[in-house]
Amino acid sequence: MPLPIADTDPLDGWSLPAWTYHDPEFHAVELERVFRPSWQVVCHASDLLEAGDWYTLDYCGESVIVVRGTDRQLRAFTNVCRHRGSRLVDGAKGCAKKLVCPYHAWTYDLDGRLTGVPDAASYPALDKTQAGLAPVELEEWRGFLFVRLENDGGPSVATMMAPYEELVAPYRFADLEALGRVTLRPREVNWKNVGDNYSDGLHVPVAHPGLSRLFGKNYGIEAERHVDRMWGELGERESSNWSERFYQRLLPPVEHLPEAIRRKWQYLKLWPNIAFDIYPDQVDFMQWLPTGPTTCLIREISYVLPDDRREMRAARYLNWRVNRQVNAEDTVLIERVQAGMQSRSFAMGPLSDKEVCLKHFCRRMRRVIPEARLDRPPPDGWSRA
Repeated sequence: MPLPIADTDPLDGWSLPAWTYHDPEFHAVELERVFRPSWQVVCHASDLLEAGDWYTLDYCGESVIVVRGTDRQLRAFTNVCRHRGSRLVDGAKGCAKKLVCPYHAWTYDLDGRLTGVPDAASYPALDKTQAGLAPVELEEWRGFLFVRLENDGGPSVATMMAPYEELVAPYRFADLEALGRVTLRPREVNWKNVGDNYSDGLHVPVAHPGLSRLFGKNYGIEAERHVDRMWGELGERESSNWSERFYQRLLPPVEHLPEAIRRKWQYLKLWPNIAFDIYPDQVDFMQWLPTGPTTCLIREISYVLPDDRREMRAARYLNWRVNRQVNAEDTVLIERVQAGMQSRSFAMGPLSDKEVCLKHFCRRMRRVIPEARLDRPPPDGWSRA
């Protein structure tokens, strides 16, 4: 059951102030207090099967590389040479026997050790044992690989997801394999607008006719300490839209799933910006990474279990079609909100008692950054005061 949350704060029924969705100084504080100490998903262990396979993630002005060593261990480092700070590898993924800097050919083993320096004798101050790649904290949770730039004493991913372990277990996350590649979608909105929209159940019957046709009024939301959960069950009434209708018809039974969830769509949002869309036919992860006060990058990919049935291949294609339309609708919505946040007439908006996920997110943001309690921005330099 969700944790009870006492309504003792006078701001508990109000959204975050509009200025926090476009203020450069607030954005800088978010990077330091929200994102650097938070877990970010990079990929799945199945993406790094062989020694030397690597995957990168760029955020908060950092580039992180996760690599599988010759000892089969997974490790994470900053993607930065210890000589002059050059980036070591380019691109989202690759494979290498060694990590060689393209600037001066400093060479690192897959475990991060500095093993090669041209003309090493000319560096009298160099101690190669102390100049290996800078490590980054890494956690594997049910096959998904997470990194954290700074540890502020916060919980592990496993601890954060603990309330939903039984829910997730039947989907066999650890056995998943990538379907396609990572898609990057830049958006001209603050990252919080993406997350607010993701956890907002009230807009579904208004702005997503396709989901309404699939679920009817059967859509629920709840908030745990670190995770929001949303869900809907496919109805028996056939949709008038052909993509939705054929998805309803063709989705085959998934035998390893309990009967009760074989036709249920479930969504888990992990603090602060990671989502798992869990369907009977596939599992998608999505994260929205801040790139500026009013911009972000949505990063997403689908993972599936091996299944050669034609019905399953068709269902996965139809799932993509349905959700492509949902994403297009959401993009319009968040852009409208971002534009409205610029108006001097708007400060905070009231939140319904049904908006439990948004209320919980606002509480947490105000705890992390107390200035988010102010309806107008404080004087410049407040974060350094």
